[in-house]
Amino acid sequence: MIIKEADRLSSVSTYYFATKLKQVAQMNQDGGVPVINLGIGSPDLNPPEGAVERLIASTTEEGVNKYQSYAGIPALRKAFAEWYDKHFKVNLNSDSEILPLIGSKEGIMHISMAFLNPGDQVLVPNPGYPAYSAVSKLCGAEIVQYALTEKQGWLPDLNALSKQNLEKVKIMWINYPHMPTGARASKAFFKEVVTFAREHNILLCHDNPYTFILNEDPMSIFQVEGAREVCLELTSLSKNYNMAGWRVGAVAGAKEYLQTILKFKSNMDSGMYRGLQEAAIVALNQGQEWHDGLNTIYKKRKKVALEIMGLLGCTYDSDSVGLFIWGKTPFFIKEAEELTERLLLTSRVFITPGHIFGDEGKKYIRISLCATGNQLEQAKGRIVEALKSTEV
Repeated sequence: MIIKEADRLSSVSTYYFATKLKQVAQMNQDGGVPVINLGIGSPDLNPPEGAVERLIASTTEEGVNKYQSYAGIPALRKAFAEWYDKHFKVNLNSDSEILPLIGSKEGIMHISMAFLNPGDQVLVPNPGYPAYSAVSKLCGAEIVQYALTEKQGWLPDLNALSKQNLEKVKIMWINYPHMPTGARASKAFFKEVVTFAREHNILLCHDNPYTFILNEDPMSIFQVEGAREVCLELTSLSKNYNMAGWRVGAVAGAKEYLQTILKFKSNMDSGMYRGLQEAAIVALNQGQEWHDGLNTIYKKRKKVALEIMGLLGCTYDSDSVGLFIWGKTPFFIKEAEELTERLLLTSRVFITPGHIFGDEGKKYIRISLCATGNQLEQAKGRIVEALKSTEV
């Protein structure tokens, strides 16, 4: 390069999966049986049939290729508002309290850039989604990790946090159902954390992309009275409707917050393709039978994933929800990456080590349910053979 990279990039590294998937691709290219990928949470199942049909039909319609509103078409905002009302009994104003996004991951950047200044502090869960820290660092903010532990049910200790100096904290990220652990939060916890945010003048950002996956009690932070004053909530169609590559999500919250986010967003994109927005409307209008059908498949996959965890001597919570199984490795393994690397090299099975989500996860591994039942069974068989030969 004839110029150096920006200093801000020195605070972050390339996303773990970008590097690891490159290694997996090289292993496949070099020969041998294909690596079975149990690492990535990229749904392999199809989106709702009607959504696909609507997207295809839209491509020949007049004007569909034009720039669209930065705030999304009114019909999509209305569909998100009706979705909130149908599933959570939450009444949102579709004109002012819903902002469609080109994926909720982008929303993490939009929110952070809209509200964080260099030197501000951000409360980030450990373990948690790495993007919360990465984006905050790119904004020049200081990361303040809060530990989530198995003993605490993977919920933050709000009493302990309240004793810290929180004067510089501007944003707190929470995520339930939790990734990577699959822990659920109760409405009582949501009430407590909303009160905590109000008392400390913190913008509470709830990232909620796994709402309906193996979860019989889906919730929104806005079911708590007064939450709109101090909260934003991200939602996504990636996991709930198998539309990860389509990049459709939304942020919900009070008008003033969304207007600020839109000020940044309007300088970053030129609106979402109209056909995708109309397909998203079809997806959001799916009934409970859609989620039931999806979860029937995931329940079968989860059973095999838990069997793999048992083979590896890991302990786990069989009642966890979401797209992943989180397991604690046996005591004699110092760090989970030792196990996942051996599995990759000897069994050609890629499982995610928990340390990438924070040091509280270094004794844990994560298995994705975004692999077919056949692939999971094959992975189990390979691991059984490796265990017989003491390779693992």
